[in-house]
Amino acid sequence: MPATTDNQSSFLNRISIRRNQVVAMENHDLELEDLELFQKHVADRFSHILSTTAGNTTDPSSATTESPSAAQESCTPPLLSISWFRNLLDTYLCCEAEFKAVLVMGRDPTQFTKTPLDKLIPDLLDRSVKALDICNAVTHGVELVRHWQKLAQIAVTALQQTTIGEGQVRRAKKALNTLLTSMVVDEKENANSNNHGKSTERSWSFGRRGGSGNNNKDRATGNFRSLSWSVAKQWSAAKQIQAMSANLAAPRGGESTGLAMPVYIMSTVLVFVMWSLVAAIPCQERTGLATHFVVPRQLGWAQPMIGLQEKIVEEWKKKEKKGTAGLLEELQKMEKVAQSLVDFADSFQFPLEEEKAAEVAMQVEELADICRKMEEGLVPLQQQVREVFHRIVRSRAEVLDLLDQVGKLSTPVPY
Repeated sequence: MPATTDNQSSFLNRISIRRNQVVAMENHDLELEDLELFQKHVADRFSHILSTTAGNTTDPSSATTESPSAAQESCTPPLLSISWFRNLLDTYLCCEAEFKAVLVMGRDPTQFTKTPLDKLIPDLLDRSVKALDICNAVTHGVELVRHWQKLAQIAVTALQQTTIGEGQVRRAKKALNTLLTSMVVDEKENANSNNHGKSTERSWSFGRRGGSGNNNKDRATGNFRSLSWSVAKQWSAAKQIQAMSANLAAPRGGESTGLAMPVYIMSTVLVFVMWSLVAAIPCQERTGLATHFVVPRQLGWAQPMIGLQEKIVEEWKKKEKKGTAGLLEELQKMEKVAQSLVDFADSFQFPLEEEKAAEVAMQVEELADICRKMEEGLVPLQQQVREVFHRIVRSRAEVLDLLDQVGKLSTPVPY
């Protein structure tokens, strides 16, 4: 996003220069101008994402008929694809840098002890901690998707042989069944966690058999625990998002022209980004996610964000009925093609008819294209999530340092 980065640099330089030189304008007027520019940049960035989202919806039913080359020809990322999320995280990082400049750069720290910042800043810091938990969950969720990609690649390698025989089909079917079963196990465990108030402690076990070797269910699923890092039994991604948005209220009256507004804007951006990631990437317990986040429609800067949210909610409601493992566009297509190839393997007869061989070859090529996109995009996406994590940590530390300065200033000097 070169243009976005240039705008960000210009904006930050502008604030830095103006706040360190004597100017004719009153400070209040400068803050109003900075606030308006910040709102404009947020609106422009999310408008850009909305306008450059290819198709705007994902239809898994078309996965077996769409040509991989046709998908590659599109220069705009589909909604909820890996490329789309990379753009979204870039946008978050740009917005966060500008927000920190508006809130912190050249700021008198005593303002943070006055209404309404005395309440909004602690809420923002608490929201940041919850976002760190989401980042950790998403990072491990991406690791799981990478494992699924490796299983799909095993099937691709087996079925791309010049002559497909019984051995290749059995190998591909075993890998794809493990892939599809693990997706179903993930969602069933999440549902059980929500319905019965309990879940299983997780340990690193991607595709590994547990100690209970005589358990038929474990043998059937390979003891595939999708969310495999150690987390609290009651931890819920959906409840975490709900907690992040619980105290999120738009400023009213005079507060809407002060620092309360950029705090609200950045909090909204943070919740939207975390909400979108949780909807797309496998995370523990996501039931009812579509009802947990509301943005007031009267705010002009929020309109493109609301448009994106509505499209994601539509996709969530469609997929929720099927009980599958996430809205990531590549993941949906992988699931659809994998199921089709399993159906083919169940009815396989050697030698393969020419027409059927051509149909299978096209599906295998589509699965190979999905694997390539995952291979190229998942590691950079995971790195971006980590970058967001570290940016949140650094920004939170800077705000805490300012609050610490206020505490020292308010401490009586002993004589």
